[in-house]
Formats: sequence, C-alpha cells, structure tokens
Amino acid sequence: MVPLDSKIEQKIYSLYVLEELLKPEGFVIGSNWDYDNGHFDLKIDDKGIYYYLRIPFYAVAGSLDYPGVTVRLEKPFLLAHQYQGENDVEGPMPGTAGSLINQFQTPIDPDADVPDEYIAIGKELVQKIESLILPID
Repeated sequence: MVPLDSKIEQKIYSLYVLEELLKPEGFVIGSNWDYDNGHFDLKIDDKGIYYYLRIPFYAVAGSLDYPGVTVRLEKPFLLAHQYQGENDVEGPMPGTAGSLINQFQTPIDPDADVPDEYIAIGKELVQKIESLILPID
C-alpha cells in the first residue's frame, strides 16, 4: 500500500455528487463497504498484478445505504493484489462456473509492491480527481 497526499483529504461531500463525478472516470464503489464507510476504486492495470487507486470515505451524516448521505474523504492510496496464475480446478472452466471461481480467488499477495511507474500514475490520477472534486467546495 502506498499512501498519496491529496487536497481532498478530510473534505466533506454528498456521496451522490462524488459518484456523479468519479464513476465516469472509471471508479466504482468497492464491494466491501459498510454502513459507515467504503471506498472508491479505480483499476489501473491487471497484468498479473492488479493495481488500484483507492479513495476511502466515511459517512458523517446518514448511512451509506440511504440516499442523501454525506461523506468525508480520506487519504487516497495505491494497492496491488497479485493473484494465482491458475486456479485449483483442473482443466478449463468456461462459462459461469469458471468466472465464479476466478471472481472469488484469493490473492497470493494482497499487498504486493507498487513499482515507481504506478506511483507516478497514481499521483497523476489524484491530481485529476482533485481538479474534478475541489471546484465543488
């Protein structure tokens, strides 16, 4: 994990507004959100190792399962997950069965190193996100 300094840290916004700004840029709300916290994820690359830019957020007014929730953004960071090249099942598994196994595969390294080139990409992406979000302050 590589923390990235940003001017969006500790800023408070409507989650709906953030979604409207970030989803067109490729961000998704990570699937392991809770009622009071979650994160926006952007997959940067997936060539053997999955590199993500993650922007965590916490509910400050309301909860994430209700419309109109207001959230506070936290420090963005880069993370890398290295997955197994093959799954445990012998032979190819096409269709739904194969995708279900691949989807829930456990990373062999959930905190792989992030090379300098991806850190530079992450910093550029954070600047772009700042240019989208900060004007709505």
